[in-house]
Parts: sequence; structure tokens; C-alpha cells
Amino acid sequence: MRGSSLRRVAAVVVPMVMLAGRAQAQAAGQVYKSSAHDYRVVTVANGFVNPWAIAFLPNGDMLVTERPGRLRIVRGGKLLPTPVAGAPAVAAAGQGGLLDIELHPQFATNKTVYLTYSKPVTGGSTTALYMARFENDALVGGKDIFVAETKGRPGHFGSRVTFDKSGHLFMSIGERQAPPEGDLTKHPAQDLSNHHGKIVRLNLDGSVPADNPFTKQAGAKPEIWSYGHRNPQGLLVHPVTGDLWEIEHGPQGGDELNLIEPGKNYGWPVVGFGVNYGPGKAIHASTMAQGMENAKHVWVPSIATSGLLVYTGSKFPEWKGSVFVGGLAGMRVARLTLDGQKAELADNLVKGLGRIRDVRQGPDGFIYLAVDDQQGKPTAVVRLEPVARK
Repeated sequence: MRGSSLRRVAAVVVPMVMLAGRAQAQAAGQVYKSSAHDYRVVTVANGFVNPWAIAFLPNGDMLVTERPGRLRIVRGGKLLPTPVAGAPAVAAAGQGGLLDIELHPQFATNKTVYLTYSKPVTGGSTTALYMARFENDALVGGKDIFVAETKGRPGHFGSRVTFDKSGHLFMSIGERQAPPEGDLTKHPAQDLSNHHGKIVRLNLDGSVPADNPFTKQAGAKPEIWSYGHRNPQGLLVHPVTGDLWEIEHGPQGGDELNLIEPGKNYGWPVVGFGVNYGPGKAIHASTMAQGMENAKHVWVPSIATSGLLVYTGSKFPEWKGSVFVGGLAGMRVARLTLDGQKAELADNLVKGLGRIRDVRQGPDGFIYLAVDDQQGKPTAVVRLEPVARK
């Protein structure tokens, strides 16, 4: 159930002009302060158009997806001019395009990468998972290993990927902006016969694990792990506990950090803390209901959560074990502390830098951010580096 005692966190409204490269350049020389660490923002590479996700290769290169459909390489601190060949053809409309990227857990030996994207289909697009080998700066042997059964507007594709230590892949899928109206218990995100607003669990080859929670339920999609989600744009398996954590966009208010458990219903759109866009008309009759899971943290107003990290590095020792969440509309990185499975907001970082689309820990222990511009102006991938306190 959802508890009404969940903390509400006010968002800081920042002028949209702060998304421009000028603001990023100003921020690069600034020392920021937080409750535990001082830090600066350092530009890693410039010139990305709607960067969506970051992955680090063993040789030191960085791969970055751009939503219009390009996979880019950063080598030696420079963005290579030619996109990687072999990426899937995307439906680059609205919020759709080339989205997440993750390396196979055994990438060092099999060179396999996973990409999520909005796949063109008859009548529109859907969320798909693409697997290929990365060889000689190209994707080869690529194929779809999962195509979600969704339809709707060109938005809310969800589309993050993570792995557990038992050979499974989890992938988030948005509810495709299906309107929250009428009988909310019959909304597509509450319906197990489709993939709207679901997190799915697959084997690494895309097949369905036999022990998924709905494999024996007639009419249910066997890939489903959890349901009742809106637009999940952050997903990870905790590197120490193995817990599966997710963040999702609420509407006008009600972004959530959730602990995901198999077969559970996370409530959208039956319960929640948000309201409809514009006049703020109520969507939900309640913030809680029997049989629907409580969020571990809620943002009201929304910060438009995107990108999720549990920090395990040594560069920021006081942040070790913290959860970092990017904010698009909120233009910040939220840091939360975890006490077991209890989350509490600790800091709002890099406010005003721009729309934070992805948050990743680099192999060097720094925290990397993909900064997005809604109008498609070129932006940067930056990183946070510690500054000694005086």
C-alpha cells in the first residue's frame, strides 16, 4: 500500500535558457557544495544531440546513445565524428528514438551489447530490445530479441535495462501515454495481457525464464515481472543487496522511487500523488490501496526522473551507497541515502546545469551525467569530480 506519510519534495523552477551550452560552460568552473562533498563539473566531451545513455568499454572508450538514432564513441576525450554503423532503425518522433545501452555482463569475452529503442511498427512504434556484437567500432549481427506489445502516442517508452547475477535481464516499458480515465482498474498498465507500464524479466538471449511470476497465468504475458508503472526511466540491480530499484515519471507530481518485487502491482493509474497536466484535475481517488505497493520516495512536484545509480566508488567516500537520480524538468541530480530499503533525500546537486538524462559511475569512480536539451541543441557529457574542502 502507499503511505500518505511519504515525503514531498519541492522542485526548483529554473529558466529553460539554462539548458543551453553557455550555462554548462559556466558550471564547469564552479565549485558546488553539498552536505558531504564539494565537487566541480568537468566536461568530458561536447557535441551530443539528445544524449540518452552512457556505457563504458574496457579499453577506456565511452559509448553514448543519441535519441535521433545514433550511437557515438568518445575516445581520448573526443567525440568521434562518425556514428557507429549497425544501429537499429528507430522511430525518432516525440520521445522515441535510440534509448538505453548496456554491456553484456561478459562483454570482455563476447563483445555483446544491448540497445533499447522505439521500433517502427504498423500504426506507430513500440519499445524493443536489440542485441549485437561491438566489433571494430561497429555493431554486427544485430537482432531484436524482445519487442513489446504496446501501442500509443510517441512517448513514454520507458526503456532502461539492468542485470542480476543469475543470468537475467530486466527491462522497463512505459505505458505509452494511455490516458488515465474511465475505469482505472482496466487501464493498460493494470492489464497483464500487454506490456504497457511493465517491467519484464528475460534470459540474456531474450527467452522467458520459467520462474517468472505470470508464466502459468492464462492470458498474461510471461515476460512480466511487475506492473502498474507509468514511465520508468531508471532501473538497476543494487550491486550489494541484489534488490531491484526503479524510478518512474509521475504526471504533474508523483515521481517515484520503487523497490521492485516479482508479481507486484505498483498502482498506476489507480493510486498516486500526481494530477493531470494543465488545470491539475485529480487522477486518483487515493494515494494508497490494498494490494498496491508503496513507493519508497515520492517527488511532488515532479522532477521528471531519468537515470539511476547506486554509487560504489572511492572518489566520493561519503556518497558510497547513495542513490543518485537525474532530473529532466527538475534539472538536478537528487542524492538519496539508503538505510536497508528505506530511502531519504539528502541533497539536490548540480541544479541549473540542464536536463539530466542519465547518471552513470565511470570505471574511474567519477559520476558521469548526460545532459539533454529539449530543442536538440548540442550538449555535453560531464562528470563530477571531488574538490577538497578548505
